[in-house]
Amino acid sequence: MQAAVRKRQSNAPRSSTNPSQPGSKPEGSSMKRPQFHFDLWFYLTVQNWVLDFGRPIVMIILPLEWFPLNKPSAGDYFHMAYNVITPFLLLKLIERSPRALPRSAVYLSIITFVMGASIHLVGDSINHRLLLSGYQLHLSVRENPIIKDLKPATLIDSFELLYFYDEQLGHLMWYIPFFIILFLYFTGCFTHVKEEKTMPLSGWLLLGPSALYYWYLVTEGQIFQLFLLTFLAMVATVIHQRHKGSVPDANGLFLFVSFSVTMCLVAVWVAWLWSDPVLRKKYPGHLYVPEPWSYYTLHVKDSH
Repeated sequence: MQAAVRKRQSNAPRSSTNPSQPGSKPEGSSMKRPQFHFDLWFYLTVQNWVLDFGRPIVMIILPLEWFPLNKPSAGDYFHMAYNVITPFLLLKLIERSPRALPRSAVYLSIITFVMGASIHLVGDSINHRLLLSGYQLHLSVRENPIIKDLKPATLIDSFELLYFYDEQLGHLMWYIPFFIILFLYFTGCFTHVKEEKTMPLSGWLLLGPSALYYWYLVTEGQIFQLFLLTFLAMVATVIHQRHKGSVPDANGLFLFVSFSVTMCLVAVWVAWLWSDPVLRKKYPGHLYVPEPWSYYTLHVKDSH
């Protein structure tokens, strides 16, 4: 009897970890070489270009009769889709991190991201209606022809508040958590396996579109300071990890090289428009980074 009990106990499966526990890794998973997440990087790049960059373009292309000014435009629906798809893809990216990341920071970042992007959705929607009425992006709110003569004058304060929510508060609440999430993910993308520092061909093919989008994000979103801090933090992380004998894996290298190319693109953009007197007036200071759509309304729109 006792021999039978001992036999059943010895045959019972033993597990040192609970596989259903969040953040736990299957035994032996630490020995697996991390794979390049081509699917997630591809989805992020495509939806960024289509839903974010393509948002103002689709509002220009589609007939105004299809979307009355008192109803959401096509660009608004693009923005709504972006506000849902992007945080979902960021969460999936965090799930694939080689190491466990601080959950509270991730959750708070995602919540703030959605809130900031939603604030921007409203402000940007109204801003598009103003553009159709003659609003000039390269001018300040009070200098715009359609606003400077409004009566009562307190209405101008309301439009400046709208600009604050759209271009300042909305952007900060949108982009700060976005870059926090990318940086947190980057900190987990290091390995002692030297072979993993090379990117596959698919990564190099995505590099150009990814870096070019980040250039648009940094310049149009007026977040160069935030991007610069994130990039410097990534550089410091790489240096620190190299002292420990670690190098970025394929995903970390893709993100780091994308940001490096973005820095070069921003530098070229600023150098090209360094002496533009009108844009210089709208974007004063030493950190002069003009917006692409301001350049469009100033130099391209009226030339056609």
